Amino acid sequence: MADEELKQEEATEEVACETPEESAEPIAGEDNAKEDKKKKKDKKDKKVEALETRVAELEDTTKRQLAEFENFRRRTENEKAAMFGMGAKSVIEKILPVVDNFERGLDTAPQDESAKAFVEGMNLIYRQLMTELEKIGVTPIEAVGKEFNPEFHNAVMQAQSDELESGMVAAEFQKGYMYKDSVVRHSMVSVVE
Repeated sequence: MADEELKQEEATEEVACETPEESAEPIAGEDNAKEDKKKKKDKKDKKVEALETRVAELEDTTKRQLAEFENFRRRTENEKAAMFGMGAKSVIEKILPVVDNFERGLDTAPQDESAKAFVEGMNLIYRQLMTELEKIGVTPIEAVGKEFNPEFHNAVMQAQSDELESGMVAAEFQKGYMYKDSVVRHSMVSVVE
C-alpha cells in the first residue's frame, strides 16, 4: 500500500508543479473558441448582408414591375378612349347627313296653317337630335363672319364682299361639326377675296 500512496503523492505533485506554459493550453482553447465565434459571426453577417442585398434587388424588381403595370394600364386606358372616340366619330359622321336633311326639309317646309303642326313636330325632333348630339360633345363649327381657318373650314369658292374683309368667310354651304376637340366634318365655305 505504501507504493500506491507514494504514486498518488507524486501524481499530485506533478499537477501542482505545472509550469505556466503547460497551463496556457486551456487559454489557447478559449482563444480558438473566440475565433470560432468571430468566424461564425462573420459568416452570419455575410449571410445577412447577402439577404439584405437580395431583398433590395427584389424590392427594386417589384417597384419596376408595378411601374410597368401602371404604364400599361394608362396606355390601355388611352387606347380605349381613342378607340371609343374613333367609333363615336364614325357614328357621328353617319348621322350628320340626316341632320343636313332635317335642316333642308325644315327650310323648305310649307308655312301654311295645315302643315303648321307637322312642321312644329319636325322642329321638336330636330332640336331633340341636336340636344343629344351636344350632350355627347358634338358642336357645329361657326363659320360665317369668322376668319378662314383651314383646320375648320374647307374653301370651295371665293366671293367678293363690301362688308367683310379679305380672308373672312362670306357664306356657308354645308355646316361643319366637331366632336369634343377634333373636327368630324369641315365647313364648306366661300371666302372673301
